[in-house]
Amino acid sequence: MHLYENNYIEAINGFSKSDWKPLLDLIPEIEQTSPFGEMKGGEKNAEGIMVMPYWIESRVVSRFHKIAYDMPIIIDFDWGSWVEGREMARDENFDFNSVDIPTKCKIITAIIRNDRFCEGALVSAFESGLILKILKSIRQQTGAGD
Repeated sequence: MHLYENNYIEAINGFSKSDWKPLLDLIPEIEQTSPFGEMKGGEKNAEGIMVMPYWIESRVVSRFHKIAYDMPIIIDFDWGSWVEGREMARDENFDFNSVDIPTKCKIITAIIRNDRFCEGALVSAFESGLILKILKSIRQQTGAGD
């Protein structure tokens, strides 16, 4: 299934508690992980060629990325122009329980897609606690933690 702006709400709201399990099962591992990635490169190699910096994601970040696509909760929409989502993600005190699960999936989509253009954005969202807050809110709203 591929999620678009015209079908994502119905599709995501149709997920059962067990559908959310793979993603929400990451919460304890996220809580116990630090750091979430490591920057490599940025220096010259043995041949004197500059190796551009790049991120090596932790295991939990890579698993999160794969599960998000496999479920799927990644939505095909113009995430780069979504100002409201950017404001929610930047507000450290934002209450994610105030928005529905499809909106949280749009935020996850924007973070993952942004990481393709700004390497390290996904690791940063884990480091800041943003991904954990979103997942805990999804768990609470689905009742999957009960």
